[in-house]
Amino acid sequence: MKKIVVLGSNGQLGNCIRKIAPDFENKYEFIFTDSKTLDITDEDQINSFFYDNKPDYCINASAYTAVDLAEKESDKAFAVNADGVGYIAQACVDHKSILIHVSTDYVFDGDTNLPYSEDDFTSPIGVYGESKMKGEELALEINPKTIILRTSWLYSEFNKNFVKTMLNLFTQKDELGIVSDQFGQPTNANDLAEAIMDIIETPNKILGVFHFSNYPETTWFEFAKKIAEFSNSTVQLNPLTTEQYPTPAKRPVRSTMSLDKIEEIYKIEPKHWENSLEESVKILIQQ
Repeated sequence: MKKIVVLGSNGQLGNCIRKIAPDFENKYEFIFTDSKTLDITDEDQINSFFYDNKPDYCINASAYTAVDLAEKESDKAFAVNADGVGYIAQACVDHKSILIHVSTDYVFDGDTNLPYSEDDFTSPIGVYGESKMKGEELALEINPKTIILRTSWLYSEFNKNFVKTMLNLFTQKDELGIVSDQFGQPTNANDLAEAIMDIIETPNKILGVFHFSNYPETTWFEFAKKIAEFSNSTVQLNPLTTEQYPTPAKRPVRSTMSLDKIEEIYKIEPKHWENSLEESVKILIQQ
């Protein structure tokens, strides 16, 4: 039975993979780790862990994701998102493991009106994006058996995310201002987990960089409006410009990614973000 190691299993994606793992228990042995059981910034720990477990696949769902805090904690961001990825990639080489590494739309600067393809030039505008870009580079340079999955605006029923924050604020506020001039693609982490397993299940894998999200593009404001609609909230939502809502880290204005490659090569058809969001909100309001 093949082994799948999931690093960062207490995050959104890791929890979503954990949720569907029983569906594959006759095919794969899953090994879940988190920052408390395995420090990916410690090369010796990584080497010992891989030596003991010898996985066939390593899903790296671990990441430093505090976009604004990264501006002050660049060393921490690069330690997790870059250096740690390098250690993981080398361990995958040593044990002939396929690395599936999750990255972000923030590797792009957002200065475009067209969806980004996997081959487009990366030019992040913040420390978080820079650290994730470096992680991509190390993974691809060190381990030829690497699949990079860039995703965006991730949410789920687990951990902190935009959808859960909005649902909480809707119960506390009568009125909210939401940024309306930043464009991207909300992604249900459950859909990403299923896509990763679809890739693992595919024989004769094509390696390299792929984009996965729900579709089409939207704004944070429109995203919030749908969350309110699906939760039957009466909160008043007001559109804000980026200038009206300054943050320590700059965000890409439009980080929309093309999904053609993953559809063509892996036959994975992403869901419309509204349909996937509605399913998620139903789960969240029942919790």
